[in-house]
Amino acid sequence: MKRRDFGKVVAGVALLPSGPAQKPGRPGISGASRKAMMHVGCQSGDTSQESLEFKARHGVFHIDGGSPRVIDGVGWDLADSLAKKEACEKYGIRLEAYHLPLSSAGIDKQAYPNIMLGKSPERDREIDIIQQMIEVAGKTGVRLLNYNTTILPVLRTGRTSDPARGNVLYSTWNYQEALKRNDPRTIAGEVSADQIFERIAYLLDRILPVAEEWKVQLGNHIADPPTHPGYRGVTRWNSPEVFAGIKRFAQMYRSPSHGFNLCLGSVASGLRDPGTDILPIIKYLGERKQIFNVHFRNIKGGWDQFKEVYPDNGDMDLYQVARALRDVQYAYMLMPDHVPVHSDRASSLQAFAFCYGYIKAMIQAVNSEVS
Repeated sequence: MKRRDFGKVVAGVALLPSGPAQKPGRPGISGASRKAMMHVGCQSGDTSQESLEFKARHGVFHIDGGSPRVIDGVGWDLADSLAKKEACEKYGIRLEAYHLPLSSAGIDKQAYPNIMLGKSPERDREIDIIQQMIEVAGKTGVRLLNYNTTILPVLRTGRTSDPARGNVLYSTWNYQEALKRNDPRTIAGEVSADQIFERIAYLLDRILPVAEEWKVQLGNHIADPPTHPGYRGVTRWNSPEVFAGIKRFAQMYRSPSHGFNLCLGSVASGLRDPGTDILPIIKYLGERKQIFNVHFRNIKGGWDQFKEVYPDNGDMDLYQVARALRDVQYAYMLMPDHVPVHSDRASSLQAFAFCYGYIKAMIQAVNSEVS
């Protein structure tokens, strides 16, 4: 596989947008001239009959199917991937994405840890496997591979009850409480944001050519949540200024395969005023055509302290978010991500069903504005 010049940028030097900026439109419509091309999606469940029938019953016909079976030392099983696609097609569902095994679980639990540890030559073998997985996705017709480039895991400090919503429990982060716990450093030790970017570049230099060859998009999910520099020895690449980190990552390469799995909740958790500050980020990435997937979820709070709530009772106006996505002609999935929990055994399915309906209604609502 020949490596190609993707126009990688040294830190601090901006790239031109990968696509032309859209012209501002008339007040009240925010530049919209066409109906939304986005659709409801999901990454929960699997491609079993039970899971696919649940999605089809709720009008979800685009999914992230998780991942195929892993062949040790090789990568993904192509036959299993094609079988997953065939299972989806029986219900008219498009298998649109997979998750690479570069997860948000944290470096201590990572399947392929040496990539983000920056440890050679071990990471080169791991990257070979990731390249094979991209090829399998391309042969299957899977558009997108979502991935994480994190060292710390998803950070939370507990759950908060909401009696007004039937005693549901919201996953919660409070930075001051986290400091009191004095959680240990990971096996990575002390790592700066520049070191993390160097390790990301080492990975992407080697997998972006493969993704381009197979016409597969690579969607990066930012660290959840952004936090203070040096927390547990790590300065996350999107911290402490989340928009600055997002821009730096976006500008690393000129490639149609380089972009984001844009998690609204994770981005909002690094903002001081999520309701206002999220919109310029969508505009910036949308005009560059670097939004490949959207986790359509809401939070109450923001930087340093938040709760993950239902889409209709958070600090972001998701109607305005849907309008912003429509206006940049975002064309892919809006999907639930983390949902509130309850002791009811069916609470997870109930929450996802609620979110599917909410997302479909938002898409219909923003389309009703466009003649």
